[in-house]
Amino acid sequence: MKKSEFHFAIAYADTDAGGIVYHGRYVEIAERARMQLLRGLKIPDGDVGFVVRELKIKYLSPLKLADEFVVISEIIKMGAASMTIEQKFVKDDTICAILDISIAYIGGNLRPRAIPDYIAQRFRD
Repeated sequence: MKKSEFHFAIAYADTDAGGIVYHGRYVEIAERARMQLLRGLKIPDGDVGFVVRELKIKYLSPLKLADEFVVISEIIKMGAASMTIEQKFVKDDTICAILDISIAYIGGNLRPRAIPDYIAQRFRD
């Protein structure tokens, strides 16, 4: 299934007093990486689109000030109305964190609905 890479460098504002990336920043950086994966989607008028349903983070090795790394986002499961994306933060072949996120497709009535076929097909290619 679909995969994308998002390159990022840690700035001072991303770190805590010890120069280690603040744990909440991983979520924000992962969101930017997901936006790259989902960029260009044409959501039908009236639908909300994808929203976060569940998020799990495993921290393995700390990122620090000035570190350059890549977030590899890969769709690992796709259902009728949702998908699961695995996002790995990788620096020099070391996995620093893994985020597993479940997103649901929401219609205009704010309820889950089937992902439109043309959107689902884009992620299968």
